Amino acid sequence: MKEGIVEKGYTPEKGDYEKIMQFTRKEFSEDELYVFRVMLCNNDIDRDNEKFSVSALNELAKLFIGKTGIKDHSMKADDQTARIFDTAVEKISGRKTADGEPFYALFAKAYMVRSEGTQGLINDIDAGIKKEVSVSCSVSECICSICGENKRKTNCRHIPGREYDGRKCFNILRGAEDAYEFSFVAVPAQREAGVEKAFSANEGSIDLQDIIKSLGTEQELVLSAQKASELGDYIKTLEEQAELGRVYKESLAKQITKLCAKAIPYMDLKTFAGVAAVMTTDELLKFKVAFEKQNAQNNKPAPQLAKAEQNAGNGLNEFMI
Repeated sequence: MKEGIVEKGYTPEKGDYEKIMQFTRKEFSEDELYVFRVMLCNNDIDRDNEKFSVSALNELAKLFIGKTGIKDHSMKADDQTARIFDTAVEKISGRKTADGEPFYALFAKAYMVRSEGTQGLINDIDAGIKKEVSVSCSVSECICSICGENKRKTNCRHIPGREYDGRKCFNILRGAEDAYEFSFVAVPAQREAGVEKAFSANEGSIDLQDIIKSLGTEQELVLSAQKASELGDYIKTLEEQAELGRVYKESLAKQITKLCAKAIPYMDLKTFAGVAAVMTTDELLKFKVAFEKQNAQNNKPAPQLAKAEQNAGNGLNEFMI
């Protein structure tokens, strides 16, 4: 999930080849290997209104060592092209995230074997054509930036991307559980280098929110019978909640129509009822508060002294010639 970009002009260090040999079954010369450095992801807010916490980046740094690099999140072994052999989380001096935090990025070093099959990809990387990458991983917590609820366990009312009292809502990803792979992609989700989300088909690794986000995309997703059942139950729950919301909204529209009749007696109630029917719940609640205040003001009793003073001014003037 999230951002990735291949860095240009990386020169391998001597220690790199020693780390690479931990993953190979035979010795390779330096000329036989192509080594590159890639920013896998960072803690900035992406196009999906999500961001990794710095602690999650540090957890992913350990999990990504030894993971493979593929093309477009393909599950085919033939599409494996590279392997990560080293990672590090670095603070980028002078940069801030969209929410004002210091900017941290997870970097990885990966290698490929130079061959006829990989030379085309190597040329594209060197030319800057293939530079965007996407990472696939799983996290245990998805924290709402507004209320702090973990959306992996509960559903809060805040919608990512919207503003609440001047604060933009986004989700904070914490508690990295596993890292699966990184892929060379064309269109990323994060703005800087664009990371496209990907989900593993392994049992227990798929979050229902992620499944729903993947619907309607070209991404392939294989679900176990258990996950398919969980998805069905989750959709049923959403339908029940939607029905409750619809009933509540209709009741609220009727309430403010009645309040409108008292607050604005000359209002055409049929017209107002039509307008109320298309209002959002938030708009209906605001009208309800406004009408209740207006009705309270209209029904506020006048002090007896004020009435006496008003009547005192009249006297017997109506009989004066």
